[in-house]
Amino acid sequence: MAKEKENIWNVPNLLTMIRMALIPVYWILFMQPENYFRYIALGVFILASLTDLADGYIARKYNLITSFGKLMDPLADKLMVLSVMLSLALKGLAPWPALVILLAKEATMVLGGVILYRMDVVVYAIKIGKYAQALVVTALLSCFFGEWFVEKGILSAALPLHRVLVWCAVALTLCALGVYTSRAINLYREAKAKKADG
Repeated sequence: MAKEKENIWNVPNLLTMIRMALIPVYWILFMQPENYFRYIALGVFILASLTDLADGYIARKYNLITSFGKLMDPLADKLMVLSVMLSLALKGLAPWPALVILLAKEATMVLGGVILYRMDVVVYAIKIGKYAQALVVTALLSCFFGEWFVEKGILSAALPLHRVLVWCAVALTLCALGVYTSRAINLYREAKAKKADG
């Protein structure tokens, strides 16, 4: 019996696609030489983050969860976050070592998610991952005002607020990656065992 084709055209998936489309918009704005474009790009990042909250809420409330959404929603989130991380590092607005760790983690998650999806294995979002993502977004938002935090000496001139938030995000993200990896390995083994039995 042929598998029924999934209808991906719903509001949550549309919001996910909009978030993907906002990535090049963010880059174009952020890389402009005039500083005020940086804050317009920040607005785009905030808008993208809001669509992330909205699509998850709508999908759960109205039972509009699809396999497409399970893959593309986290992929869109991570690509947007990777874009913001890289842009901030290129402009010297965030510490490179922390961002390299976060970039490597996010890239690993994207690659791992695609590979697992192709094997019909979907690793659902975990709570610690959501908390880590929220802290990463908060840390990135704070980096847009990093120069101001340094100037005002908020927390300290040597270790201002945005740098503390970034390193806290790194720590929580690595914890989330460990939990995610463990779950992914278990699901992969289960899927492989079912194929062997079937």
